[in-house]
Amino acid sequence: MANHNTSGGISHEKIETNNGLMIILILVVLLFGGLVEIVPLFFQKSTTEPVKGLKPYTALQLAGRDIYTREGCYNCHSQMIRPFRAETLRYGPYSVAGEFVYDHPFQWGSKRTGPDLHRVGGKYSDQWQRDHLNNPRDLVPESNMPAYPWLLKNEVDAASIPAHMRALRKVGVPYTDDEIAKSTEEIKGKMEIDAVIAYLQVLGTAIKQ
Repeated sequence: MANHNTSGGISHEKIETNNGLMIILILVVLLFGGLVEIVPLFFQKSTTEPVKGLKPYTALQLAGRDIYTREGCYNCHSQMIRPFRAETLRYGPYSVAGEFVYDHPFQWGSKRTGPDLHRVGGKYSDQWQRDHLNNPRDLVPESNMPAYPWLLKNEVDAASIPAHMRALRKVGVPYTDDEIAKSTEEIKGKMEIDAVIAYLQVLGTAIKQ
């Protein structure tokens, strides 16, 4: 007579033959592994404290960042210089976590159709950036970057900035009531091109090169 093992518990065979159970257990393992990897980062000063000299974006820079995101610039440009010699020679010092403390969301990107922009601040003049955004091929004939002529014609949406700054303050960006109150007046009448240039010119400047 065959001896069937009827011991209780979850056997290896039961897991392999039960798709639902296997999926649940896989998710539990992934969740636990993710917590082990991610949670400690919340308590490391190098990832939660700003680097020396880092300041929150001004109202105009913040508006420029919003436009940068709206236009999908992150699809072709990263903002994360990896600690490889080839990258530091081309772009400058590698990126560190403390430089992105006030970025919500991060603009690290994952593709480089165009160059990394994390250290582009101050690399070119405002006029160069203006001409390049208006028509990249005027400056770089072989460029495949699209032109953004409407940035020179559209005014910044100044009315939306105070609410944005208040929302960022809730997640840790140290904006003062005075900065928020003056934000609309600060960017009133500015064109979108001015905001984008202001944003680009501050990228990566917290760490001296």
